[in-house]
Amino acid sequence: MKEENDYLEAKNDDGSLASPVLPEGVKNYLIDIDGTITEDVPNEEPERMATCAPFPDALKTLNEWFDAGHVICFFTSRTEEHREVTETWLNKHGFKYHSLLMGKPRGGNYHWIDNHMVRATRYKGKFTHLVEEEVTIEVFKK
Repeated sequence: MKEENDYLEAKNDDGSLASPVLPEGVKNYLIDIDGTITEDVPNEEPERMATCAPFPDALKTLNEWFDAGHVICFFTSRTEEHREVTETWLNKHGFKYHSLLMGKPRGGNYHWIDNHMVRATRYKGKFTHLVEEEVTIEVFKK
């Protein structure tokens, strides 16, 4: 099993370092926690963070993605003061992951702009392997 940083070595033709790109077929999953892999627990009720149950389909699917060599990063609106309870909860329930980013902006309606390929999938109550579907998206004017 490759570690996340094993994929992140990229160089330009002249040998200078470049922004890394994962190999073809390897995905860099950023997964929300509250309302996505467990019930929606607000930061204002941190006592619930330790006792909420994971969604079984999320645990199974994410661990399959990890085992298949994909990078799993939890990206949550929980704050740094919630890091310990969050890591303990993830480990207690057997989630396999590479990293945990705290402090995602709250409120939803996210629009991510990046120089790398970005795909987004909205969780709507069922966590499964992803399927391809054609949709309309907003892009920069050419």
